[in-house]
Parts: sequence; C-alpha cells; structure tokens
Amino acid sequence: MVKELVAMLNGATLSENVQVAIAPTDLHIGMVRETVRSEIMVGAQDCWTCGSGAFTGETSADMLLDIGAEFSIVGHSERREKGETSGLIGEKAAYAISRGLTVIGCIGEKLEHREVGNTMQIVTEQMEGYLKNLKDESDWASMVLAYEPVWAIGTGVTASPEQAQEIHAELREWLSKNVSPAVAADTRILYGGSVTESNCADLIIKPDIDGFLVGGASLKPQFKAIISSTQ
Repeated sequence: MVKELVAMLNGATLSENVQVAIAPTDLHIGMVRETVRSEIMVGAQDCWTCGSGAFTGETSADMLLDIGAEFSIVGHSERREKGETSGLIGEKAAYAISRGLTVIGCIGEKLEHREVGNTMQIVTEQMEGYLKNLKDESDWASMVLAYEPVWAIGTGVTASPEQAQEIHAELREWLSKNVSPAVAADTRILYGGSVTESNCADLIIKPDIDGFLVGGASLKPQFKAIISSTQ
C-alpha cells in the first residue's frame, strides 16, 4: 500500500509554491524517504520529549532524524484522547524543534465545546502548551499549526469555510498578542477535518487558511486534487 501511495505522488504534477509533507507510520518512514521524490517532506505522526532514556516504545526526534525524517506532527486529537496533556505536547514540540525538525502542532475542540460556544477557550488552552515551551520567538519559525475540529475528523462533516476562517483568524490574532505580530503573520495555519477534493477549493481561498492536514483522503488518488487546489 505504501509503495502504491509513493508511486501516486511520484507521478503527480506538483507546483513549486506548494509544500507537500507526508507522515507514514514510523515503520515506513525510512522506506518512504528513500523512494518518494526529494521535494516531498517526510515525517512522523508523533515523537517523544527527549533524546534518550527509559522510554520503551517511544520514538525520539533524534531517531527520526536518523532515518531521514524532516518533521513531526504532535498533539493530534487521537493522542490527546489517549491522555496527552497540552504541557506534554508542548514539550514534544520544543524538543523536536531544538533538534532541527519542523513541527505540525495540532489543536481543536470537540462537538460539545463547539455547541456551547467554547471553541476558542479550548483552542487557546491548548495553545498555551506550545507557548510555555517555545521559549524563543525564533522557535516559531519551525512551527506549523493545524486546526482540526475533533467533530469533523473522519466523520464526513467539515467545518464550513466561514467557521474555519473564523477560528484561523482568531488564532492569528492570539499569536499576535501572545508571541508577536511577525510570528502571527508568518505562521502557517492548516485546516484539518474531513478535507476532500470537493471542499478544499472553498476552504483554501479563505485568507487565514494556509493549507491542509489531510487524513483519509491522503490515502486516495484525490489527494493530488487537494494538493493542486492550494496553488
């Protein structure tokens, strides 16, 4: 399956102004890095908070670098559901950045939070984990944010372009106030949550949506159409 996905990407027409990054399982990172075209970034779905120690089963940023990974996702909603706190996720982000990896830091609310109007409260609480651990403003240059409303992941329900834009804009304003206007302007904020070839064009035209964190659709040929939409 991985070989088929790599072949699909190797045969795709990619624009020079669109950055494409894929995150296979840890077991397949090395193979994918060796076989996928060089301009596509390859990274991990998660990483650990330090380089060595008695952390059986964890994968550190150092290990990822050893096999050619260039980035790691942290804070995905499935990891948070396993009990990972925003503080722990912030530590993961900070260590990965210190070792030279780009980080895609995920944030997002559940349906019950959305229904009572607490989306930004939840999202900014999650952002505090990154803020407390990224000590230098320069660290944010290696940070990409991904807003993924949990109620829209794998459900077929997508936040409307207006809903997504509203949260992305508020996130950028939060960054401006809590980090700096420069970081707010430069930080890429991706949208994730049932992104498909049928809704990507309407989402990407919003001014504060800079790209996508794609789940199930990345395992299908339509992933190429999603990539093309970002041009």
